[in-house]
Amino acid sequence: MSDANRRNLHYFQSRSMKGLYKVMQEWQRMNGKRLLSTSIQQDGGKFCCIALSNPSEEIVCHGKGVDQASVTGGELWVTTTRGD
Repeated sequence: MSDANRRNLHYFQSRSMKGLYKVMQEWQRMNGKRLLSTSIQQDGGKFCCIALSNPSEEIVCHGKGVDQASVTGGELWVTTTRGD
């Protein structure tokens, strides 16, 4: 596993909410990742954010057997057979 996939917890801070937005937006642009979850609080007169990013190892694979997932035409398809 590459080092980039091991670290998905990030910290951002700025003196203003607008500044925090710009810092986070620039991080996304530079890293080519999106933030999955964010928590923004004020601390010591600054706006601070702890965020989780998406790990790049996320993949959908084609299963075998009863329960399967596949991607066709850019859409996720899930087939499940239940023995109710």
